[in-house]
Amino acid sequence: MIHIGSLIEQELRRQDRSVTWFASELHFDRTNVYKVFKKKCIDTLLLENICVILRHNFFLDYAEDIGPLLR
Repeated sequence: MIHIGSLIEQELRRQDRSVTWFASELHFDRTNVYKVFKKKCIDTLLLENICVILRHNFFLDYAEDIGPLLR
């Protein structure tokens, strides 16, 4: 099972974006961004917004993770 918060944090770092920038884009306080990074699962509407902000489809990461389970 993937840890979505870790994937989001990794992608943010890969893009060399700051937590402050990300918090601003999400209209979150920085402390809430760190809470997102700790989440093992996440609300789909929030994840959709994060996908748009980071221009990365995290839903595909979920699909790849469960793909072998569906065979």
